[in-house]
Amino acid sequence: MPIEAVIFDLDGTLANFNLDFKALRSEVRSYLMRIGVPSSVLTVNESIFEMLKKSEIYVKNKSKSNEAFEEVRSQVLAIAEKFELEAASSTSLLSGANEALKDLKKMKLKIGLCTTSSEKAANYILQRFKIGDFFEVTVPRNKVKYVKPHTEQFELALKVLGAKPEATVIVGDSNVDMQSAKELKAVAVGLPTGYSSQKQLVDSGANYIITSLTDLPILIEKINKD
Repeated sequence: MPIEAVIFDLDGTLANFNLDFKALRSEVRSYLMRIGVPSSVLTVNESIFEMLKKSEIYVKNKSKSNEAFEEVRSQVLAIAEKFELEAASSTSLLSGANEALKDLKKMKLKIGLCTTSSEKAANYILQRFKIGDFFEVTVPRNKVKYVKPHTEQFELALKVLGAKPEATVIVGDSNVDMQSAKELKAVAVGLPTGYSSQKQLVDSGANYIITSLTDLPILIEKINKD
C-alpha cells in the first residue's frame, strides 16, 4: 500500500533533544515523595509517566478519590512543562528538518505530529521555527489520556489525517515511537539521534533506520515503488 501520511515525534526527531531528563525526574520524584508516595517504588531511571502510574495506585488507595490524583497529576505535569519550555527556548531544529518537511509536502503527503511534551512547549517550538503550517494535526500529551507507547496519540492523529496505519510512516528517535508503530502496523522509521541506539530502535520494531531526515522522502519514494 502506498504511503499517504507521515507522523513525526518532535524532541530528538525534528528538534534537538536537550531536555534535562535527570533533573526533571529528580524534581518529580522529590515532589511525589513529599506527598507520601514511598521512595522505594520510585526511581529516577523511569519516566515521569511511569512514576505517575505508580503514584495513581498509591494516591487512590490512600484517599479513595480520583480528584486527589488529578491534583497530583496536574502538579507533576506543571513541573514537566517548566523544564520543557526551558528546553524549547534553547533547542534548534535538526539538520535537514525543514528540507524534509518541504519535500514531503511537495509529495502531497499528510503530515502529523505526536509528542509527549505539553501543548504549550510544542507550539513554542513550532512557532519559533515557523514549521507549524506543515502539520495537519498536532497531538501533545494534553489531548489524550495515555501517551506513547500507548497508541492513543497516533490513533487520534490518524483519525484527523484520515489515514490508514499501514499507509503511514511513523518517525521517531525512541523505543516508544517504534513500539506504537509496530502495534498499529504502521511503517516504523527510527532516527538514532542519541536517545535510543540503532539496535534499540530495531529491537523495538523499526522497519527502517535513517541517519538524516533528508533521507526520509527518498525512503518513502522507494517504499512506494516496491
